[in-house]
Amino acid sequence: MDAPAAEALAAPEVFTPQGAVTDLQITDIVPGSGAAAKAGDCLQMKYYGTLASNGTLFDENFTKPTSLQMQLGAKQVITGWEEGLVGLKEGGTRRLVIPAAKAYGSQAQGTIPANSDLVFVVKLVKIKK
Repeated sequence: MDAPAAEALAAPEVFTPQGAVTDLQITDIVPGSGAAAKAGDCLQMKYYGTLASNGTLFDENFTKPTSLQMQLGAKQVITGWEEGLVGLKEGGTRRLVIPAAKAYGSQAQGTIPANSDLVFVVKLVKIKK
């Protein structure tokens, strides 16, 4: 679900991991200083998603004036996001390198091929309790 009132941001630097992605990898790029996200929170977010294999962009709202709203723990997003966003502080930016098993697995999703490892840069704009 899109939410208005978020400024467009510059696209983040594309990260392509070396080797196979076997576990969820979480890296805080900007730590953030607000409340930490937890299950049940409604998050307003910016994201930039690429294929881990070659850095090809498949979806993003970083450069758009809208943000994504989702409830953490409600299974509205892939498992890699559900696990990887816990603890991210408001205002923070985090990189998630997600193995296919915690993304879309053996199912293709739009332009994302089946069994694809994914990389997301996610900025937590706001937490709504």
